[in-house]
Amino acid sequence: MTIETDIHRLPYLGYGLGLRVEHYESLLEEPGNVEWLEIVSENYMIPGGRPLVWLDKFRERFPLVMHGVSMSIGGTDSLDEGYLARLAALARRVEPAWISDHLCWTGVQGINLHDLMPLPYTEEALAHVVDRVRRVQDVLGRRILLENVSSYISFADAQLTEWQFLAAVAERADCLILLDINNIHVSAHNHGFSPLDYLDGIPASRVQQFHLAGHEHGEQLLIDTHDAPIVDDVWNLYVEAVRRYGAVSTMIERDDHMPPLADLLAELDDARSLARPLLRAAA
Repeated sequence: MTIETDIHRLPYLGYGLGLRVEHYESLLEEPGNVEWLEIVSENYMIPGGRPLVWLDKFRERFPLVMHGVSMSIGGTDSLDEGYLARLAALARRVEPAWISDHLCWTGVQGINLHDLMPLPYTEEALAHVVDRVRRVQDVLGRRILLENVSSYISFADAQLTEWQFLAAVAERADCLILLDINNIHVSAHNHGFSPLDYLDGIPASRVQQFHLAGHEHGEQLLIDTHDAPIVDDVWNLYVEAVRRYGAVSTMIERDDHMPPLADLLAELDDARSLARPLLRAAA
């Protein structure tokens, strides 16, 4: 399969981890094969304190990217100008390679639900999200990345598939995509679509980053938990993503049941080993 020209992409960073407090000291002492780190933006959008002291240490050692959970790009409340100002201030401090958030809504009437809620995939919602992405990018002075979220319900009036919606947002708003491979697998299982159809529907030139993570089995649904090792089905889907999109900055995302850093480094090596022959063949 021919890989599209990466005219939209930012620099390739290699293989990284999500920065979590459990691994602060280990990462500074023995970073192993970690080439870059992703921070959760909201953890550092504060006026001072120990988190920023640690952040400055990591900024000296690693390329950083910022990943948010509260932008609510699909929400119906007005964009939070205060939030965006704090995000822009953090970006000036960190000078991240890029900034990302989720294609979802996270609250209503000023209440943060602290969850990533799915959107109705309609033309009306598409126009709404595109307008908001453009305004956020104007404030930040850069393209942002939007991540596909896992979902457990769908809307009866959907006019587009999830991948059609995500691709259309990226093209019309001129933003980039953070493709969560685990979330594709989880949602494909939950809604009965083909994960390969999803991959085929996303423009490769817009895919800037991959997330890899684990999940749990509920009674009927898969639940995106980020608290377990990556399963074979997700690794296999990652291989197919690399085959289609080429060299995309890849990271392991773990948020609970935190293992020793060595376990995550081993998963990073697994990702490298799976991607390497495909990237050599495409070179």
